[in-house]
Amino acid sequence: MLYLAVCFAAACPAEILIRVERPMPPPDWALAERALLAAYGEAAREFAGKYLDDRGFLRCLERWGGNDGPDDAMENFHNWPLVYALGGPADLLELYRKAWEGHLIQYTKARAPSVEMAREGMFYKEFITAFDWEHTGEGLAAFHFYSLSRPDDPIYRQRVRRFTGFYMNEDPEANNYDAKLKIIRSLHNGSRGAKISDARPEDWGGEAIPGQPERLDRYRTAGNIRGDHPLNLCAATLAMNAYMLTGEKKYRDWLLEYAGAWRDRVIQNGGNIPTNIGLDGRIGGEWGGKWYGGTFGWNFWPQESGRNYYMRGPRLAFGEALMLTGDFGFAEPLRRQIANLYAARKVENGRILLPNKHGDQGWYGYTRDQHFDVQRDIYLWAMQPADLEHLGEDPWIGYLLGKNPSYPEKALRGDFERVRRQVARLRADPSTPDTRASDHPQQYNPVSAATLVNLTVGGNDPGSSGNILHSRVLYFDPVKRRTGLPEDVAALVEKILPEQTVLTLVNTNPVHARKVIVRMGAYGEHQCTSVSAGGRSVTVDAREFTVELAPGAGETLTIAVKRYANQPVLALPW
Repeated sequence: MLYLAVCFAAACPAEILIRVERPMPPPDWALAERALLAAYGEAAREFAGKYLDDRGFLRCLERWGGNDGPDDAMENFHNWPLVYALGGPADLLELYRKAWEGHLIQYTKARAPSVEMAREGMFYKEFITAFDWEHTGEGLAAFHFYSLSRPDDPIYRQRVRRFTGFYMNEDPEANNYDAKLKIIRSLHNGSRGAKISDARPEDWGGEAIPGQPERLDRYRTAGNIRGDHPLNLCAATLAMNAYMLTGEKKYRDWLLEYAGAWRDRVIQNGGNIPTNIGLDGRIGGEWGGKWYGGTFGWNFWPQESGRNYYMRGPRLAFGEALMLTGDFGFAEPLRRQIANLYAARKVENGRILLPNKHGDQGWYGYTRDQHFDVQRDIYLWAMQPADLEHLGEDPWIGYLLGKNPSYPEKALRGDFERVRRQVARLRADPSTPDTRASDHPQQYNPVSAATLVNLTVGGNDPGSSGNILHSRVLYFDPVKRRTGLPEDVAALVEKILPEQTVLTLVNTNPVHARKVIVRMGAYGEHQCTSVSAGGRSVTVDAREFTVELAPGAGETLTIAVKRYANQPVLALPW
């Protein structure tokens, strides 16, 4: 009997069909994956039932600003569309849509009279009027992941184009971008344009609340928001999605122009990411020439260990530029920044501590390494062994390297326990809508994407900052015509090499066959050249192929791949 067969059929959505007939009793990890996906659907329904009303409005106090504001409404659901795109229940996507449409109306109506940019509504043209991209990016994270499953949604496509246009000088009311100097002109920007005047505490923290002066006091030194900041690079994801949806060159050009300008600045600055670019285009131009100056800069809020956000935007934009071009030079600014931090490290009680701040006195604010996600990205993009140096005992990377074989089962068990704990906590939540801040439900969100992203598609968790998904594969159900693993199918990416992906697919159903389309990369950016299993190999030479799994069948496939061989697209296989 042939356990691996291949046929070419015009009726097959991905053209190439690989039949797998070898029986494989479902491993523990496969059963756990399917059960976890189902549990997320049940838990999400309960979460939404508690925190959303019938209109899709968040049951909360509506406030403006960085303490709890409009962005938090959707951050409560940030990973739901992503888990759906991995194979989660349909409820995850439908509940996201209910929350998204509801919050657009809710925060367009909501006003903050003391805030210049929110007196007539916190949203304008369905987008934040003007605020920083720490928060704007978080508010858009779920919106970006929705594109993986509904790229053909005409309203979504209109919104992506409109939002991107705010940063490409296509809307006369949104003067955000200086095309000559290649900068976004302020830390506060959005659908009403860049705010160049000083930001008052209310512009940051919203209306004063009696008895809570600290809500505004923390922003009293945050007035100077003029000029560009690396956080603004989070806006690149808008252009990335617009390009992948439409194929229009102008979006690709803008992203590469803006990310390229920032890459040049980091290299020019010795590998340190500057946290202010003046309105004159000079590094530190609004802060006396100090590259480490700026609100949310390297030396801002010395009483707090974080809040400089120098890595967030560069991680997103440089990764997107790399995907568009295949130019691994876009990873270099991140690699150099990590190297600079390690060059200034301290060792205390056997622990390596890295500086998280820089001022006139040099490096300070030492903490444990907070940049493992960035280091994972660099390694997975460039696949250079030297980039593993500081990842240490990272359990998932260790598994991919053959050093941690029990990781899948252990990680999935941990996620099951997290769901149980989160549901118990949200049931006990004593808050009420008239006391609840918009960010309050986040602590009870039962849905987590990280483990499933690692195991099923071979990607690093994109996080909640407004990133795209970087992965080795993505799946589609050709029968139900949806994104994600089909019913009963489980997947495990066991190894990631520069020119290979080792993937096990299992049909946990012993009665019915299942089909799954395997795409190379979340956006088809990679090209499969061949698939091998059981001593047999078939030529593919496509960005997608279909696997038909007989009842109770499974196979480990070795997929030969050319990375970044294709322009990424947002399109369903059919």
